[in-house]
Amino acid sequence: MNRKILNISRIVVVFALVAIIASCDDYLNIIPDNTPTIDHAFKNRHEAEKYLYGCFSFLPNHADPTSNPALFGGDEVWYIDPANIVSPLLWNIAKGNQGTNSPLADYWASIQDDSNLQGGKALFTALSDCNIFLENIDKPFDLDKSERDWWVSEVLFLKAYYHYYLFRMYGPIPLIRENLPISSTTEEVRRFREPVDDVVEYIVELLDQSLENLPEEILDVTSDMGRPTKATALALKAQVLTLAASPLFNGNTDYASVVDKKGRQLFPQEYRPEKWQRAAAALKEAIDAAHEAGHELFDFSETTFARDLNAPTILAMQVRGAVTERWNKEIIWGESNFNPDALQRVCFPAWNPNHNSGGIGKSYAPTLQVVEQFYTSNGVPIEEDRDWEGVDPIGIRTGDASHKFYIKEGYQTVNLHFNREARFYGSVTFDGGTFYGNGRISTDDNMWHTPMRGADPGGGVAPTERYSSTGYLCKKLVHYLSSVPEANSSITTYRYAFPIIRLADLYLMYAEALNEVKSSPDEEVYEYVDLVRARTGLKGVVESWQDHSNVPDKPASKEGMREIIRRERLNELAFEGSRFWDLRRWKLSEEYMNRPIRGLNIRGENPADFYQVREIYRPTFGKKDYLWPIRLRVLLKNTNLVQNLGW
Repeated sequence: MNRKILNISRIVVVFALVAIIASCDDYLNIIPDNTPTIDHAFKNRHEAEKYLYGCFSFLPNHADPTSNPALFGGDEVWYIDPANIVSPLLWNIAKGNQGTNSPLADYWASIQDDSNLQGGKALFTALSDCNIFLENIDKPFDLDKSERDWWVSEVLFLKAYYHYYLFRMYGPIPLIRENLPISSTTEEVRRFREPVDDVVEYIVELLDQSLENLPEEILDVTSDMGRPTKATALALKAQVLTLAASPLFNGNTDYASVVDKKGRQLFPQEYRPEKWQRAAAALKEAIDAAHEAGHELFDFSETTFARDLNAPTILAMQVRGAVTERWNKEIIWGESNFNPDALQRVCFPAWNPNHNSGGIGKSYAPTLQVVEQFYTSNGVPIEEDRDWEGVDPIGIRTGDASHKFYIKEGYQTVNLHFNREARFYGSVTFDGGTFYGNGRISTDDNMWHTPMRGADPGGGVAPTERYSSTGYLCKKLVHYLSSVPEANSSITTYRYAFPIIRLADLYLMYAEALNEVKSSPDEEVYEYVDLVRARTGLKGVVESWQDHSNVPDKPASKEGMREIIRRERLNELAFEGSRFWDLRRWKLSEEYMNRPIRGLNIRGENPADFYQVREIYRPTFGKKDYLWPIRLRVLLKNTNLVQNLGW
């Protein structure tokens, strides 16, 4: 399948099918009374394949900050307004500006509202199209059975994923098992939201069905990368069941009042530990399938340029490469139909005034709380590290030879930037820090060093629409082969497949599920966390905590290990969109998103002024914000729907 075709927005929902479906209602899946049109869409293999591409075209753009709320909508990065390169529209979610008249990142409303979905997509229309495909794919006379079976499995996977995406955002949703006939009454068209457990079971059922004819691996890497495999489907199933087992949906009494007009409780009110057992089993199956398909943790030391690099640089590049190295073995499912060009531009620093002329965005700014969140070089949190007791994180310190691969020698920065874990150095651009890439890749003896103060070009406040609001930039999402000439800002970005699911995600999720299942953590729980830690040079959690933490027995308890695993996920998967959803499913967003957004004094010209911590914004997050509001117009049309809590 030509990957370029997947970029063509809804080209297959051609022959007026979309208009016919959408005219019935906002999301309601009704079979169009236009049989000749459908017959034409499935008259042969070529036309049917175009319809298949249309089903794929509804996939959310995970690498696009203007449509993926997880990139701009939380406390991980902070933006500027006004800004260019990328619209800050979904940043308004983080600022508490969500609403019911025109919800931000609206994935519920119909394709009729496509121009006003505020960064979303009409996923109920997508589900209707998937049903039309499944109902008619037996019609092409020249489509052989093996290819038909493969396409059916792919569309079953897409149906599951679109339901999952809606479920993660809205909770209980209508299940679009099949399209209703055009003769359906008004009342039949007004579908109900289904209880959480029913939604989960249906998504799992679809994924189990898709497994029958999905390939073990993608063989045509030129054309078909990004299409689902068995490992992809099993990984998604594991994610669904983990979400269902998590505090947001497993016995969450906050939603006790959400009852539909049939009198059904839409959210389960009783905590069921067996949900974690089921999630753990699914995660182990997904991990085993991924291993069998050749997936493994990415290792930058095996790449072409690593042979001439020093160990600190390689360790920092491990997590950065796991995200940006195109179709590396760790990626179980990646974004194939959207180029993360704009995302790289807003992460790219500037090294001289020539770089400020327009091509570089330098405004995707990690918050200070995320900078502080990464571990020390001892593999434990700063606030627990015995070596850091009495150390002022914002105390001025000068770069020396022992830190030269991470900090410019002789440059004045702060203690916070010294003796941190390699994931920090691979993820965050800071004042005086090194930057591997931008044309300097054969050696790490002459890496770039990024100034971020005041009028300095790296992240300074000029130009006014492109600067870091916190004094930091996100390094992790910039491929090391992306570059900009020294004489201008004409940036050339290296395209990569933004990871939707990668193996480290499954390892940490499996450890989380096992920890919830067992009465206390054991070697099996530690194993999968330690595998991820070892890649960047960290020792195992038990050894690290015993040797360096002021809470040495923390890994021995379920509660302590739960906290460790969660922080591991926040560090390992930082800036990939995971934090936004994890904090929600853990019911921790109220804690994190009510803390002040902090950064440095970006206008400070010297270290003493620049390294003054300042409060940038004070967000608010209430119980209603865990789930999306349903658009008011949709509720007025379908009176069988009930709104989410607080909206």
